Amino acid sequence: MHVVFVEPRFPVNQRHFVKALKEVGATVTAIGEGSKDSLSSDMRQWLTHYEQVDSVVNEGAVLRAAKFIHVRHRIDRLEATVEAHIMSTAKVREAMGIEGTSVKTSWLCRDKPSMKEALRGAGIPCAQSAAASSLEELVSFAKKVGFPLIIKPRDGAGASGTSRCDSLSDLQRAAQELGVHKGRSVAVEEFIEGHEGFYDTISIGGRVVHDFVTHYYPNVLDAMRHRWISPQFIATNRADSAEGYRELKVMGQKVVRALGIGTSATHMEWFAGPRGLKFSEIGCRPPGVRAWDLYNVGNDVDLYREWANAIVHGRPGARLSRRFSAGLVALRPTQDGRIAGYTGLDKVERAFGQWMIDAHLPPEGTPTQPVEGGYMANAWMRFKHPDYDTLREMLNAVGETVKVIAR
Repeated sequence: MHVVFVEPRFPVNQRHFVKALKEVGATVTAIGEGSKDSLSSDMRQWLTHYEQVDSVVNEGAVLRAAKFIHVRHRIDRLEATVEAHIMSTAKVREAMGIEGTSVKTSWLCRDKPSMKEALRGAGIPCAQSAAASSLEELVSFAKKVGFPLIIKPRDGAGASGTSRCDSLSDLQRAAQELGVHKGRSVAVEEFIEGHEGFYDTISIGGRVVHDFVTHYYPNVLDAMRHRWISPQFIATNRADSAEGYRELKVMGQKVVRALGIGTSATHMEWFAGPRGLKFSEIGCRPPGVRAWDLYNVGNDVDLYREWANAIVHGRPGARLSRRFSAGLVALRPTQDGRIAGYTGLDKVERAFGQWMIDAHLPPEGTPTQPVEGGYMANAWMRFKHPDYDTLREMLNAVGETVKVIAR
């Protein structure tokens, strides 16, 4: 099978997808923005051919490159794994009649209002939502649903650009920040009270073959607002054994079918609270924040190879062990500036060193990144443990003990 992979150089984990495709027997070509000279020596060995374009989100440029490749070696699959590349790749795929995720599915997995409309039509519980391109439409929705509300870009990834609005003044401010006064269409939806997590899968032919359940502590909007919080997320090893996850698994499979997802990785967000389980949103690609690293450690598996096996052979290659829960705790600097040092690391190493997976501790003098930059913007540590509750207590202790001093 000949697989063309879009943008193999950045982010750095893209190389793992290319390597896995080669290891499972595919002939791999790539289209990317950098020069051929910018490819690593390993990448050059894995690739049969490489085509440079000005931008991989430029549909015309990618289409021309793909046609050039196709004439010389028929393309069986054209794959992208970065959110920003999904739609342009789908359009090229559809224009050339290449198997894979359709433009319609890519749109439904990216445009929040359309996504929720399709899922509500399939009987999947979601927050009330709408698209709005004027303040009047936002106010009308607020009068209908009531506060609090969430407003965000229609095609935003994660919590980027997302605001909670508790009043009309909050709504007006958020609308201004998102450019609604200039006619930009945004997504607005009711605020769902409850615990937040994500459900990630690899699906083959519309059937989930691997799945993972991960919990946020606290919910993402709270985590991105407050410097004093050391937020964490934990992938549980109870996904198959705890009765409470059955409903989530059923919902996830329904979402895959309702949106027409065939063979792909997915990343779904969900809430569970007083009003039951609610679906939030989905990306038709692997999760960010290097979540697959945690899944690999917790399950004695290489998900990059599992993804490659799904694409190339249409079947999984391994079973998940569910041996460990695995999680990350983000460590925020005391202020913006430059990192001046750390406290508490020795204590954490003595207490939990045997369970540490890895850590990112930028050296003194490194400029800090904004809190809203995300879980891996500054320092972080990752741990595993066979007992989920013990791991959560461990991450809490790390967050309370380790301090990142900045000046």
